Amino acid sequence: MTEREKMLLGKIYDPFTEGLPEERSKAHRLCKLYNDTFETDLEKRKEILDELIPNRGKNVYLQGPIYFDFGTNTAIGEGSYANFNFTVLDICPVTIGKFVFIGPNVSLLTPKHPLCHQDRNPYFNKKTGTVTDMEYGAPITIGDNCWIAGNVTICAGVTIGEGCVIGAGAVVTRDIPAGSLAFGNPCRVVRAITEADCLSAHPELFTE
Repeated sequence: MTEREKMLLGKIYDPFTEGLPEERSKAHRLCKLYNDTFETDLEKRKEILDELIPNRGKNVYLQGPIYFDFGTNTAIGEGSYANFNFTVLDICPVTIGKFVFIGPNVSLLTPKHPLCHQDRNPYFNKKTGTVTDMEYGAPITIGDNCWIAGNVTICAGVTIGEGCVIGAGAVVTRDIPAGSLAFGNPCRVVRAITEADCLSAHPELFTE
């Protein structure tokens, strides 16, 4: 099994071998190019995203700046949007559904690091002759039609069900069931989202 295969499966892997540093550097370069491109230059931005995040649907819009570790390990469904400072550390697969709206300063973090410093600190790998560390991760999945508010952090291994709203500043450390309103640190489900939350139930918000 290659180090990249181990990485994607959430196993301990060496992040400094088999071209992985070069893949990350390429993604970081593409992010820099994207961030330096005016939002009105749609064709140039599309060209960059075609290389950085080829697995995405139609009408995906990333305001920028964006920060991806790989990009190629992330899939984004059609009609999804992310505001300023969208960070995705995608050593494991990140799946974002259709019509997901993401506020500013949101981070999706698939890496994990050992709790014990003996396992976490860099060490010399005799096999490769390089200094490395032991890293692993877990995938993140966000279902269709979710709203992820500003300054939310979603941690490794989390699945957020379809139609959820995650309140500003939440740190999501565990799965959130579909159709839930959740917020807090750690994030918790507050209640289900119901028809009473639809704008049609609030005519006072409309003007003639």
